[in-house]
Amino acid sequence: MLHLRMENSRHGRDRSAPPHATGRRPSCDVPGTTPQAPTVPPPIPPAPQSLPVPGGHALRAVLGDVARYCALMGALVWITLRGTAASGYDWQWHRLWRHLFATAEDGGVHAGPLLDGLGVTLQVVAASLALAVLAGLLAALLRQSGSRVGRGLAVVYVETVRNTPLLIQLFVVYFVLAPVLGLGRFAAGVLALSLFEGAYIAEILRAGILSVPTGQWEAARSLGMDVPGTYMEVVLPQATRTALPPLTGQLVSLVKDSSLVSTIALHDLAMQAQAVAADTFLVFEVWFLVAGMYLALTLSLSALAQLLERRLRYEF
Repeated sequence: MLHLRMENSRHGRDRSAPPHATGRRPSCDVPGTTPQAPTVPPPIPPAPQSLPVPGGHALRAVLGDVARYCALMGALVWITLRGTAASGYDWQWHRLWRHLFATAEDGGVHAGPLLDGLGVTLQVVAASLALAVLAGLLAALLRQSGSRVGRGLAVVYVETVRNTPLLIQLFVVYFVLAPVLGLGRFAAGVLALSLFEGAYIAEILRAGILSVPTGQWEAARSLGMDVPGTYMEVVLPQATRTALPPLTGQLVSLVKDSSLVSTIALHDLAMQAQAVAADTFLVFEVWFLVAGMYLALTLSLSALAQLLERRLRYEF
């Protein structure tokens, strides 16, 4: 009798307890029922990948931006001309053509003083840009190195150059360093511009290097890559994509800052414009034309940089 009561009590507990409390799986042997298959969540679809933008579409976008900017500048020029016309100023644009294109004795046409100055400006900008990028990259790598001496030298260079005027640096290089090193006007101007712009480029590149995720460094180390190889193959390509927009702005600043080399009698565009304005007394015409030449140069560089930025954006 006692054994029968214990059996009934055990069966009652089994019927009242939920399946998960006893550790048993729910029985599917009930007549008239079929076992249920476990519910499997649907697979997550992969994220759509951005398709590369065709080159023609990117070019049209850049040309559209340039056209809108030119339209805005044309409206500003028109307002300026209307204002000067109301003041009674006699515009003589036709007198500037002989300063753009000169006619030789044999009847040939060659570049006038303004175009010659533009050529010198392009040479100064190209040489200064190459040296500035090299100086900036070296300073950025020294800032990231493990050498205290290298970090200290990079900090002194960047902070000293960024916090002093370019004109004073130009005079120091031309009147102090150039005689010692045997540099001419062109080399002295390029050296001063390179050191000045290189300090800003160093911080831009350092910011781009710091933006690379730590996992990229760790992945390169796990593959057995050394530090130079990691920089060249992994870090710098990604840092360049991030640093390209501010580098473009610094390049535009370099083009405008190159006009200061006229203070050391280097016959660039600004120096030639001063000579033509003093010779013809066409101050407004000459400087408006020179401003337009600088604007065309910087807009061309910005358009090229924007095309490169779009390409790098969809390549990686």
